[in-house]
Amino acid sequence: MDTDLFDYALPAHLIASHPPLERDGGRLLVADPVTGAIAHERISDLAALLPPRSLLIANDSRVFPARLAARRPTGGAVEVLLVRLEMDAADTCEWTALCRSAKPLRIGSRLLIGDVEATVTASGEQGDRRLRMNCGAAGFRDVVAQIGAVPLPPYIQRPVEEADKERYQTVYAKHEGSVAAPTAGLHLTQALIDALFAEGHELQFVTLHVGPGTFRPITAGVVEQHAMDVEYYDIPRATVEAVFRARSEGRPVIAIGTTAVRALEGCAAQHGGNLAAGGGSTRMFIVPPFSFKVVNGLLTNFHLPRSTLLCLVSALAGREFILRCYEEAIARSYRFYSYGDAMLVLPVMS
Repeated sequence: MDTDLFDYALPAHLIASHPPLERDGGRLLVADPVTGAIAHERISDLAALLPPRSLLIANDSRVFPARLAARRPTGGAVEVLLVRLEMDAADTCEWTALCRSAKPLRIGSRLLIGDVEATVTASGEQGDRRLRMNCGAAGFRDVVAQIGAVPLPPYIQRPVEEADKERYQTVYAKHEGSVAAPTAGLHLTQALIDALFAEGHELQFVTLHVGPGTFRPITAGVVEQHAMDVEYYDIPRATVEAVFRARSEGRPVIAIGTTAVRALEGCAAQHGGNLAAGGGSTRMFIVPPFSFKVVNGLLTNFHLPRSTLLCLVSALAGREFILRCYEEAIARSYRFYSYGDAMLVLPVMS
């Protein structure tokens, strides 16, 4: 499909630079792909807006302070964004990272990250670098915890604030490994989760460690030519069993965020349309048309134009309908992107 089909114009003032005062205090556009109806509600009322006995599945990956200020031995500044741990040994570890500096980092270049020395050992196709640290992963994580900063998205053009340490993290974040938050889950409070249970809904979890590729725009003229970064996931047995029960009982499976969708559908694609407990990796790019094997509905934020996330939402609910929802959200001054408002795509049941 032509990438221009997933483009739209967004006024800059609608990009949310700060979260709402309360996590669940944002607005919620409720979109029904079956009827084409659009309603305007509040996130705090989510439990009452879902179909009866919905199974919700959220991503419990935890963001770590992956943005680091490094320097060359000569004193030149280098900004490092850690992506993932690739190797760990007793006295060394290796990470994939994105690095920004005045002069290119070539293989063999050395950096100082705190008191850790890093050497560039390889360069990747997306401009990433492989860094070998002169300490094991446990010791390096201690350094990261001390000097690392919250990796806010590039469209939030302000310095990191103390509040971001809490607000750019879901209340149920558990397994550290993401450099970007699963932002649909930022809206959930413990009180809202309790309300979901009280209403008869079910909440289960997957883990998918979100990489910086989630922000990378589609630059190819045809969306199918875009290369997705690899992402690693883990599906607990309890989640697999919950999906099986929901399917057998005709209940909807609603993902909280596109990252949960990628974990569920990526796993199902590798196991004949069914989920399997355990870990794996995926490069799945969900674009229309797509046959979803697990997910029926979605709670999600509003996404960037020409993005893989907008393609995913369009695959679930229809491109023209989703763009109409976005047009109405813009007309009503919804707040967009990671710290913005949300949209509930009601289930499309087969």
